[in-house]
Order: sequence, then C-alpha cells, then structure tokens
Amino acid sequence: GENWTERIALYEALKDVPEREMQVVKLRYFDGKTQIEISKIVGISQAQVSRLEKSAIKRIKERMV
Repeated sequence: GENWTERIALYEALKDVPEREMQVVKLRYFDGKTQIEISKIVGISQAQVSRLEKSAIKRIKERMV
C-alpha cells in the first residue's frame, strides 16, 4: 500500500513542474541521459539543464513532504 500512495503523491507533485523542467527530469532519470546530452536534445546550455534539474527536484521534494 505504501508504494501506491507514494506514487500518487509523486504524480501530484509532478503536475506542478513546468514543461521544460519536466523534460529535463524525464530525460535524466527515466532515460538516463547526462546533462550534456540533455542540453543538446533540449537546445539549452548544460548550466541551464543543471539549474532546471535542481529546481525541479526542489519543487518535487517540497510537494512530497
């Protein structure tokens, strides 16, 4: 049961994540891409990828509490 509620909470948290942050998170954690690969795919700098990833993680953690 615990896993299910966590999954729902994560899903809810992800709804608040902006499209571009979401894209970065998906590529990074679901597709296992590096920040450099993501920067090429999305067309932004690696520094921006890093920033988006950090803010997405922060946003998700805040929602998950």
